[in-house]
Amino acid sequence: MRVLVAPDKFKGSLTAREAGEAMAAGVRAALPDAEVTVLPIADGGEGTLEVALAAGAQLERTVVRGPLAERVVAEWALFDDGRAVLETARASGLALLSPTPTTAATAHSFGSGELVRAAMDAGATEVVVGIGGSAMTDGGSGALRALGARVLDADGREVPLGGSGLLEAASLDLSGLEPRLGHIRISFACDVDSPLTGPEGAAVVFGPQKGADPALVAQLDAALVRWAALLATTTGVDVVVPGSGAAGGLPAAFLACADVRLRNGFDLVADLLGLPDAVAGADLVLTGEGSLDAQSLRGKGPIGVADLAHGQGIDVLAVAGVVTADPLALAGHGVVGSAACADLAPDVRSSLAEAARWTREAAELVVRRWVADRSSPAVGNSGTR
Repeated sequence: MRVLVAPDKFKGSLTAREAGEAMAAGVRAALPDAEVTVLPIADGGEGTLEVALAAGAQLERTVVRGPLAERVVAEWALFDDGRAVLETARASGLALLSPTPTTAATAHSFGSGELVRAAMDAGATEVVVGIGGSAMTDGGSGALRALGARVLDADGREVPLGGSGLLEAASLDLSGLEPRLGHIRISFACDVDSPLTGPEGAAVVFGPQKGADPALVAQLDAALVRWAALLATTTGVDVVVPGSGAAGGLPAAFLACADVRLRNGFDLVADLLGLPDAVAGADLVLTGEGSLDAQSLRGKGPIGVADLAHGQGIDVLAVAGVVTADPLALAGHGVVGSAACADLAPDVRSSLAEAARWTREAAELVVRRWVADRSSPAVGNSGTR
């Protein structure tokens, strides 16, 4: 029997790879003769780099400018076929600073642009950008400047980096823009529909998480309106579209200047990893994450895995730290069994401190139940347990 184990991270306790290895150990305990493949997944945010490395990409490191003035070592990945995988959080992440109104106004995406340049230097033909955990609200202006653009005030001087600096922007000079941008594709893992500006835009929706108070939120939105107008005037491209407000508006700048795709995060990662083919070659699929809940049912990674398998008539088992999702709703996605670490561990502390152990035991339990159900004509294999 061929079993595919494809979990997302168990946030706060296990990486997707660690969760996968623990689940695989449980599968082997229940099915000693099974051929088990571990393929960690992500939803296109933080964790995307890790799953790319688990799928065989080469780890790269580049020193870039962080979201403020400091230099940081940002990791990224490169596949042999020329696909590069970057995470904005590694270069321009909220975790790299302590959020305040000042940082919310001045944080920038320059380092993310430096990573795109590093990927091109390494021969990348496609750059996959995992977005999530970003510190900036600069509309991608910093990233574009790292690639040769100049954002100028009315006197022809470069404006300060950061979202608030765009309030002074009067013109955009793209004469020095990196020409290789015209020869690569940039794919953003974009799970939000927020446009660049407006009541559902980058500043209003995400600015408060980054330290912006109400007055600054209004200023940043005005700055992004100005930036969008500059991009449209200079390139003829309207960047105020669904998804362009993700990651502080990072996709907006590239939409105006490169071959860009805004894609659902899970779908993008699934294609990157060859997940559809891996699922098609399995007889049983296990997936999971830290908390399998109502939010999971709205399309997060594990449900995406389940839908792929369900569409091909392959049973899916779920393992999670906690399972609160409705069993019938899970069954609608092909999940015929589930087990929670919290139901096995003596207390929450143990379930987190010994997460690998309980994940392994939960996987073994749910697989044994599945085997027993298949052997019992009266029960069959429908429903979750």
